[in-house]
Amino acid sequence: MNELLIDQDGPVLRVVFNRPDQHNALTWAMYDGLYEACALADSSDEIKVMTLRGAGNSAFVAGTDIGQFATFSSGEDGIAYEAKIGRIVDRLERVRVPTVAIINGYCVGGGLALASVCDLRIATPGSRFGVPIARTLGNCLSMNTYSLLVHHLGPARTLDLLLRARMLSGDDAHAAGFVAEVCPAEELDAVATGVIDRLLGHAPLSMWAAKEAVRRLRTAALPDGDDLVATVFGSNDFHRGVAAFLDKEKPTWQGD
Repeated sequence: MNELLIDQDGPVLRVVFNRPDQHNALTWAMYDGLYEACALADSSDEIKVMTLRGAGNSAFVAGTDIGQFATFSSGEDGIAYEAKIGRIVDRLERVRVPTVAIINGYCVGGGLALASVCDLRIATPGSRFGVPIARTLGNCLSMNTYSLLVHHLGPARTLDLLLRARMLSGDDAHAAGFVAEVCPAEELDAVATGVIDRLLGHAPLSMWAAKEAVRRLRTAALPDGDDLVATVFGSNDFHRGVAAFLDKEKPTWQGD
């Protein structure tokens, strides 16, 4: 089974994360495939809109596959991981055509980062948005991902989301301005089609300029955060968190 489905439907490039039994958790191959899809979107004059969604009804993307963290042994592994993910997130944010995340279910961790760099997000009320790492793995985010959350949600709501490991519903995310439109699950396809059709009727360069201006404003003063990543990913707590997650146990945090 292909874990990432990429299909050009006329002027629309459709990307589907296709691991429904694992809530579409991302493998390295899926991340690499998404990078290639972004390059395809920019290489074809025929493509005018790019969409991302998850297979099944349980998740958009429930983060990175946790099994891939089991081999991490130092903070340098964390820095390399965040650099790899950051490369894909940055590439998606730079896609020249409008990008639309179509969300039904969990949009968590790495999935939330990908949705955050899409230009528009459509979701169902039952969707769930969050990064509950403070109670699950004990890791941290890259500075760029923190910036994305603060950019979309503001510092107070971002800290509430992260410190309390909260999950926002589709309605909560819509009220916060993160989701552009919320609709019942049975109407998701029709609403997405309406959004896509509207985008297809608009001036491509006007939309590209708006996307690029917002990206430049957000990243203009982005500081380095490798010291944060190295400290947290190199900690014993992180290794305990990963082991506990894989063993389906509750971690015991010690702050070391």
